[in-house]
Amino acid sequence: MTTVTIDILNEKALNLLRDLELLKLIRVRKGKGESNVNGINLVKKYKGAMTRQPLNEIDQQLKDLRNEWE
Repeated sequence: MTTVTIDILNEKALNLLRDLELLKLIRVRKGKGESNVNGINLVKKYKGAMTRQPLNEIDQQLKDLRNEWE
């Protein structure tokens, strides 16, 4: 088995790779620090964007949002 690293330049290429994986010809693995198609590391971009909240606070926010739709 040989391991190679590739850069996906077009979504069609990713679809082709998934098809090859379905045929059990290759295995697609997600690497460390995976980037989106534009090369932006999404983990670094959004890390720390949300703070921890108590569960009851989250439940209350969900109830409030749902009540707005009624």
